[in-house]
Amino acid sequence: MPSDFWDHLALARRLYCQAVEPVAQRCGLTRAELDILLFLANNPSYDTAADIICRRGLAKSHVSTSVHTLEARGWLSRNFRGGNRKSIHLTLTPLAAAAVEEGRRAQARFFQGLTQGLHPEQLAIMERCFAQVGENLRRLSSGTDTFKGESTEK
Repeated sequence: MPSDFWDHLALARRLYCQAVEPVAQRCGLTRAELDILLFLANNPSYDTAADIICRRGLAKSHVSTSVHTLEARGWLSRNFRGGNRKSIHLTLTPLAAAAVEEGRRAQARFFQGLTQGLHPEQLAIMERCFAQVGENLRRLSSGTDTFKGESTEK
């Protein structure tokens, strides 16, 4: 692993925040609220608060507060599916459309800047590498593998 990997990761996160923060401010949203709207818009199969917490890495308290605020503003609705009264699914309302569109444009500009100078073949390789790293991370977090190559199960 290159020694500057963590520095690059931190810089990418900081620059991403700088890219979307003006959108949040113009729309009268917190960053967490905008992150939730964009997550739901970009990942339609992951539509619960638990999905957001797990996949986006936001704190449960921030997600809970933000979902409540977005629902009160009419930007999100909560609903149950298939008679399952335990799992609440979140749906964007038409009121969220402008913020989502502007947020997606900011994301696209950031990604375009991030990948500037890379050829399509390089982007495809990068995507495959990230997919494998993601799979490795899921395996490590499940406890079926550890950093020492030993099982965490006893």
